[in-house]
This record gives sequence, C-alpha cells and structure tokens, in this order.
Amino acid sequence: MGTATAEQLKAIQSFAEFYPIYLGEHANRTCRRLHFVGSTLALVCLAMLLISGRPQYLLYGLLCGYGFAWIGHFVFEKNKPASFSRPLYSFMGDWVMYKDLWTGRIRF
Repeated sequence: MGTATAEQLKAIQSFAEFYPIYLGEHANRTCRRLHFVGSTLALVCLAMLLISGRPQYLLYGLLCGYGFAWIGHFVFEKNKPASFSRPLYSFMGDWVMYKDLWTGRIRF
C-alpha cells in the first residue's frame, strides 16, 4: 500500500478504515522498530511520571514517542507521519501496532 494523501486520510470515517492505511505507511521494518522503541520509552516515562510525580517526564515521553517515530518516517519510510493529518487515529494506530508487534501479528 502506498502513501495516502492528506485528502484520503481526512475522508476516513472510522479507525477500522484507517488502520490498514496506517500499516501501509509503516511498511519499512526499521520504521516499525523505531516506533516500538519510542513507544516503549514513552511508557517508561509515564511510569516515571507516576512514580516520581515530576511533570517533565510527560515531556520526555512525548519526545521519545514522537521523536523516534518521526525519524522512522522521515529517514527510513520517507513519508509524512499520519499524525499531521489524523492525530487521534494515528495515536490509536501507534498503540494497536505496538500490541500487534508484541503479539507477533506484525513482523518486528
């Protein structure tokens, strides 16, 4: 599946419709791995926020999650992250893909 245009992404009516396109935008294995690392680090930052109560961990988590993902897209996948046009569905897709990577549904 190729890169979806902003108009195609905006026309999507449900997450079920969005997720196959999202996966097509993550065909590059290194991109998926960078997403996985960023999401894992974001979870660690969330745990640190809850344990320490220090709000900077929220910023660190966002930087880790989006930083690793955007490097994956711009450097390896060579596309624009869907979070620019469909931020909620993209955020949901990140965590569904994370689960799918853990469970083996998607190749790591």
